[in-house]
Amino acid sequence: MPKKKPIDYAFYLLIYFILFFITANLTSQLILRGELIILPDLKGKNLEEARAMLTSKKTTIAIQGRQFDSHYEKGRIISHDPGPGSRIKANRTVNVMISEGNESVSIPKLEGHSLEYANQVLKAAGLRKGRSSQIHTPQYAAGRIIAQMPPASETADRNASVNFLISQGAWENRYIMPDLIEKKAVSVIQQLKAMDFQVAEIHYGYYHGLEPGIIINQSPAHGYRVQKRSQITLEVSK
Repeated sequence: MPKKKPIDYAFYLLIYFILFFITANLTSQLILRGELIILPDLKGKNLEEARAMLTSKKTTIAIQGRQFDSHYEKGRIISHDPGPGSRIKANRTVNVMISEGNESVSIPKLEGHSLEYANQVLKAAGLRKGRSSQIHTPQYAAGRIIAQMPPASETADRNASVNFLISQGAWENRYIMPDLIEKKAVSVIQQLKAMDFQVAEIHYGYYHGLEPGIIINQSPAHGYRVQKRSQITLEVSK
């Protein structure tokens, strides 16, 4: 009977190793497919950080899309599917949504307008009213916007604040309210009107022991600082 040549043993040994590696590879794939892993929270991470976290978990990343977001800077992960804490099989792809940062908007020109108008324009533009300071100036009517920061035509992040400097109108002299109680109403009213003060209301009521036409009460009270546009109210006996 003829003996097998050495080349036959080498051939069978090669076939054996090939089958062994194929079987081992298939077995490892089956084990990995059945392995469950817990997905970590990737929100706030950039792609490099997220890929490093998933390398040991045999999981890959695919960018699902990009969108503006005020909470995460550009390039950070906003959300992912499956979500944090999900139990998934190895070799599964995780879809991530990437932030484009905060959306920029153009600052509208609001100088010369009222605060009420400015609030409406800012809301429509996706901005907010910030701090307001006031000064007296004859160049703008009271309540009008003198200056703004940031200035018009600059860009800012959506939901950013715009600060204003508001006019209080021209500076008005201030006076100390005199004591008008027990004085004759007719002469007091004439004097106030002659000095351009405004007597807004006069109320009449009975007061025991006083003749008609005497001032019983006043508003603002004696000693208060007033301007000529201040509203003065008197209560007079009848």
